[in-house]
Amino acid sequence: MQLQEQILDTFKTTFGKDPLIVYSPGRINLIGEHTDYNGGFVLPAAIDKKMIVAIAENQTTFGKIYSLDFKEEYVFDLSSFSPKPGHWATYIMGVVAQLQQAGYQVKGFDMVFGGDIPVGAGLSSSAALECAVGFALSTLFDFQIPKTSLVHYAQKAEHTFAGVMCGIMDQFASVMGKKDHAIRLDCRSLDFEYFPIALGDYKLLLIDTKVKHSLADSAYNTRRNECEAGVHAAQKINPEIKDLRDVSLELLAQLELEDKVRMRCKYIIEENQRVIDSCIALENGNLVRFGQKVYESHYGLSNEFEVSCEELDFLVDYVRDESAILGARMMGGGFGGCTINIVHQEEVEKIKQSVGEAYEAKFGRLPEFYLVSPEEGSGVL
Repeated sequence: MQLQEQILDTFKTTFGKDPLIVYSPGRINLIGEHTDYNGGFVLPAAIDKKMIVAIAENQTTFGKIYSLDFKEEYVFDLSSFSPKPGHWATYIMGVVAQLQQAGYQVKGFDMVFGGDIPVGAGLSSSAALECAVGFALSTLFDFQIPKTSLVHYAQKAEHTFAGVMCGIMDQFASVMGKKDHAIRLDCRSLDFEYFPIALGDYKLLLIDTKVKHSLADSAYNTRRNECEAGVHAAQKINPEIKDLRDVSLELLAQLELEDKVRMRCKYIIEENQRVIDSCIALENGNLVRFGQKVYESHYGLSNEFEVSCEELDFLVDYVRDESAILGARMMGGGFGGCTINIVHQEEVEKIKQSVGEAYEAKFGRLPEFYLVSPEEGSGVL
């Protein structure tokens, strides 16, 4: 049974009425990693895997939610609730709290939700849920919340209730996505522009390492500090500088920095330029050039920013000489998760088999494979 039908059936069985049904997608990031907190550019796209929310008013003062994936119900009083750490309902309550604080009168509702976004693969299932809930409440109660405001409410829900200080890219891509396009987002000004992803005979294949190394969180904070050290050094020469985005490679060469900090800054400056170059390549329909930039991004992340891991490097190195693959790189914060690969459609099954066997031989487990395509952001089904 299709996910949408399953959610509709579950809603009717649980609550005995017809709901409004909306969705919000997961996202990939084509290029531009760790540039967000350095005031730079990212290039995400919404994908064809989504969170679906069915919702209706219930004439009470309670939110009654059922999770299809967890097969569990949760009820909370709209006038008195707080985060429940580690529980899925926290994401939903966080969005309700943000809307209430913004002055929207959220009334009692019944809700069933579920999704086909792989959890833990770095495709932002939590952001998709937050955005779907915000969009559902806005549509149900006719709040007419602007899409850009929904993005901010979803992000703040993650900050204040889930306790994750995420950037804005995930929520932005989920709400603002456009079919067959990527979004170049300026993480400083939040200006954005759409660029076509005309893949022709190629597909986007994600290969999930099925690992998440414990280094991730501490290394993330260390990298942020290292980037800030570069900014502070640059500000001594030019006080106008706000972020690494404002620093050129020429200026970087003049700065007194530890070698490690210099290397981190070099990666960020070059990655920002790679995003801009990638957009030009996409506009010109030059997939080969785009693929080169994707490979360069990986080697920068692995060798200069040092946020890759053995499994991610193995997956990229293994396909490097495959003529059927134009580009591959680790995607996300690092130390696990997925690689993103641009693969000729006729070779997808062969690549999956070959990579799967080699990865299993090396690491003793099979990776997961997901074909994805760029889709529309939040909408009504």
